[in-house]
Amino acid sequence: MDQARVNRAGGGGGAAEAAPPWWDFLDPRRSGWLMALLVAVPVAIALRFAGAGPIWLFLASCVAIVPLAGLMGKSTEKLAERLGPGIGGLLNATFGNAAELIIAMFALFNGLDEVVKASLTGSIIGNILLVMGASLLAGGLKHEVQRFNRTAAGVGATMMVLAAVGMLVPAIFHALPEVAAADPLLEHELSVGVSIVLLLTYAAHLVFSLRTHKGLFNPDPGDGEPAEAADHGPPWSPTKAVSVLVGATLFVAWMSEILVGAVEGASHTLGMNGVFVGVIVVAIVGNAAEHSTAVLVALKNQMDLSVGIAIGSSLQIALFVAPVLVLTSYLRAEPMDLLFTDLEVLAVLISVFIARMVAEDGESNWLEGLMLLMVYALLALAFFFLPARGGHAKGEGEAPEPAPAHAASLTEPAPLLRT
Repeated sequence: MDQARVNRAGGGGGAAEAAPPWWDFLDPRRSGWLMALLVAVPVAIALRFAGAGPIWLFLASCVAIVPLAGLMGKSTEKLAERLGPGIGGLLNATFGNAAELIIAMFALFNGLDEVVKASLTGSIIGNILLVMGASLLAGGLKHEVQRFNRTAAGVGATMMVLAAVGMLVPAIFHALPEVAAADPLLEHELSVGVSIVLLLTYAAHLVFSLRTHKGLFNPDPGDGEPAEAADHGPPWSPTKAVSVLVGATLFVAWMSEILVGAVEGASHTLGMNGVFVGVIVVAIVGNAAEHSTAVLVALKNQMDLSVGIAIGSSLQIALFVAPVLVLTSYLRAEPMDLLFTDLEVLAVLISVFIARMVAEDGESNWLEGLMLLMVYALLALAFFFLPARGGHAKGEGEAPEPAPAHAASLTEPAPLLRT
């Protein structure tokens, strides 16, 4: 490809004619089918100003966020190529889940705590079960046995156990009989303390993976770089990379605002409860670009990178995004806590347990990938059939049916968030 450009440049019109235009990343022929979905961005904007229904706004904004998140990741990678592995790795870690963080921020300041917590849960189990499962399945169908660094994967899986404990402790604390009679602010104070511990753990993980043991997480630095160059063309200038990153981030924020504004109306119309929308739909949308990358590198037998994407993204959500959201919620009237529903905590614990089992031997096959996907499907069914709070299916003049006692613990957030 590069030689062909050189030949064209020398044969006729000079180097300026052979150089691709600055907007080449928008061309699906150069950047892949994902960029074709950018047409959903003006569609979503037009529907918003036309006053379209919530379902159309929800669908259009969901589709629009997918390629925009891909552009954010691509521009970050281009910056990382120029800034070196240390700062570049920190950039990737910071912007890896930027789309999910932006969506959650808009939902947070719209009072949709249920959707925020559900999207966090969905991102964690989606990366561990859906992304890793699809990667192991796709790679395993092409390669009989695939191997990855069991030590690096084991470290990530063990840290996910800590993240799961961070979700479990507030739930156990809430269930204690003496807590019910105590100051209700104790649960918020506990959530702040847990958030600080998780953020310190995330900082320690960055130092471990980017400085002291970076060779463990990058056993072959050149592995995967040629593929990136071949797929995405020549390196970008810093100005272009920063411009694309800023532009994509602004449009993701706009699409997220549209998505959050339509999520309640769309979920009611489609008969889906808010927990399912957050755990499955919003989580998949925010991680779509990352999902495709993990599967593609697994097909190339680069399992260290594929497993690292799945586990690393879950760690970012649990150790960085969730605590940041809790601390940021103190900018509004009533802060959010880390009290997740029973089913959400159980889903994360199951996912972490399975990820630890997969990482133990450092090998994978297509059957392991299929089993991970089946577990994800079972959890998705459980979230889908959760009874919605307040009876969304009821008409305006009908009184909602009382929820069973066990359903309240699965679908309702912390008592401090109820009105």
